[in-house]
Amino acid sequence: MGTSYRAEVFEEHFGHGENVGVELVYAVEDEPLGTGGAIRNAAEHLTCGPDDPVVVFNGDVLTGLDIAGLVQKWRDADADVALYLTRVADPRAYGLVPTDVDGRVLEFLEKPTTPEEIVPDQINAGCYIFKRSVIDSIPSDRPVSVERETFPELLAADRMVIGVVDDGYWLDLGTPLAFAKGSADLVRGIAPSPLLLGRTGEALIEPTAKVDANATVDGGTYVGHNAVIGAGAVVTGSVIFADVEVGSGTQIENSIVSTEAKIASDCHIVDTVIAERAQIGVGVTLDPGTLVFPDETVN
Repeated sequence: MGTSYRAEVFEEHFGHGENVGVELVYAVEDEPLGTGGAIRNAAEHLTCGPDDPVVVFNGDVLTGLDIAGLVQKWRDADADVALYLTRVADPRAYGLVPTDVDGRVLEFLEKPTTPEEIVPDQINAGCYIFKRSVIDSIPSDRPVSVERETFPELLAADRMVIGVVDDGYWLDLGTPLAFAKGSADLVRGIAPSPLLLGRTGEALIEPTAKVDANATVDGGTYVGHNAVIGAGAVVTGSVIFADVEVGSGTQIENSIVSTEAKIASDCHIVDTVIAERAQIGVGVTLDPGTLVFPDETVN
């Protein structure tokens, strides 16, 4: 796991993978090294040979990609790099990656702005298969961008870079509310996950949570351990963490309510993030986009 900003929180939470069935090693950047520099910084921890595949994926993407299938396409093409591509309606915030009929990448267009540039609509979806030797060739002494340096340089050298378009589920989790949407999609089975086979539906409620019989919990809402949802409350498409209290008649939609937060009765909360131990008073309406910080009280 390549980390930089607040690197310590990952190790505190995951340890070295003992509880999740993997061996987890951290490659920490003392200074941000860019997308390519981060990959190169992790190379010293790799144990494979120079021609073996290395799977690299962004940590802020939720996807149903068949990673093994992508590796196989990399092998079949004898590629230096294979990129996972997806199609989006508005690609202006992403890098466009046009390919030829055989899937070979033609160029990289970073964050297009004009209609003429937005051709095609397939974008870099944040998962790559690298030949190990390509990673070793990335400079190790400075920040490097794979999108602006590494990939274009490979094309200029006529190396084999392919793009594989997958039209399955993909979501950029770059904002807290995107996390709420991703969680709801997992609960409803829109986003695939083997962890939830047989458990998908309009809500996922932990057995220790207490949801009043007259409350409505739907839209892919997750309700955590020991949370309490009061009578007449309506919670839709939201993430309710452990030990949260939601008062009677309160409405929560597309929001995140963090551990031990307390929301009183008759509140109206939409598109909001409420942090740990925050307290929301009776009848409060929060504007969409509100962030309530840890231990903050709003009346």
